[in-house]
Amino acid sequence: MPCTLPQLSEITEANFSPLSPNQYSYLEMNPQQAMGRNLLASETALSISYNGISHAVMMVTPGHIEDFVKGFSLSSGIVASSREIYEVQLSIGKDSHHAAVEISNRAFWSLKTQRRHMAGASGCGICGVEALEQALPQLVPLTPTTPPDPQLFIGLRERIKDAQILARESGALHAALYVKELGDISLCREDIGRHNALDKLIGAMVTAKTEPQQGFVVMTSRCSLELIHKAVRAKIATLVTLSAPTALTVEWARRHNLNLVHLPKRSTPRLYSPAPTRNNVLALHR
Repeated sequence: MPCTLPQLSEITEANFSPLSPNQYSYLEMNPQQAMGRNLLASETALSISYNGISHAVMMVTPGHIEDFVKGFSLSSGIVASSREIYEVQLSIGKDSHHAAVEISNRAFWSLKTQRRHMAGASGCGICGVEALEQALPQLVPLTPTTPPDPQLFIGLRERIKDAQILARESGALHAALYVKELGDISLCREDIGRHNALDKLIGAMVTAKTEPQQGFVVMTSRCSLELIHKAVRAKIATLVTLSAPTALTVEWARRHNLNLVHLPKRSTPRLYSPAPTRNNVLALHR
C-alpha cells in the first residue's frame, strides 16, 4: 500500500540552489577546552513518489533536488530515458522534502511490476535472488570511445577543489563533476552521498542537454560498483575517480565499455578500462 507522505507546507522553485551550511559551536577536548564554531554540511530526508505511489525515502544534501530526482530515475533504471519523465513537483517541510514525479505509463507499469515481484519474494526464500539481480543487473554495454587525452588531467585535482564550493565551507561532501572535452569543468554537484552526487550530476547533464559520450565525469569518492551501474545507464563514456577502483568495478567497466581512470594524488593517471592493449596505448599518445 502507498505510504502516507509527510505534510509539506511550501511549494518551492523547480530546482532550488544548495543552502549555506549552518554554524555550530564545539568544545575542544583538551586541557584548554577552548570553544569554537564551525560550518557543517546540511542533510534532509527526501521522499520520492512516482505517479502518486511512494517509492523511496533517502537522506540528501538540500539543493539541486530536481537534478537528483531526474538522475536517480534514470540511473536506477526507473525510466529508460529522460523523455519518460513528464513532470517533477518539489515541496519542502521543516525537516523533509518531497518530489512528486510523473512518468510515462510504460515506465510506471515496469516499476509496479518490479515492486510486485519484490513483495511476492519477501517470504518465499527467493528474495536473495531478487536482491542479487538488483546488485548485479543486466546492463546494455556502451559504444566504445577513445579515453580522454592525459593532458586534460594536469592540475585537475586543484580545479576540482576550486569547483567544490560547499565542501570548502563545511567538508563532509562528495562531488561529481562534468569536464568538457577541452578540460573545463562545466558542472559540479555535491552531496553527503556519493551516489546522490552522481545522480544530481546526471540530472544536471540531462537538463543542460549534455552529450554523455563527450567529455568525462569525475567522482571525488571511491569507485563503488553502483557508480559503474549508474554511469553505464546514463551512457557516460568515461568515469574518473580520485580513489582506486576495486577489481570488480574494473571488470564491470571493461565488460560494459566504460572508460575507467584512476587519478592518484602523486602519480600519473591510470587507465584501468579498457584493458591495456597496444592499440589503445598508441591512441593515448597520438
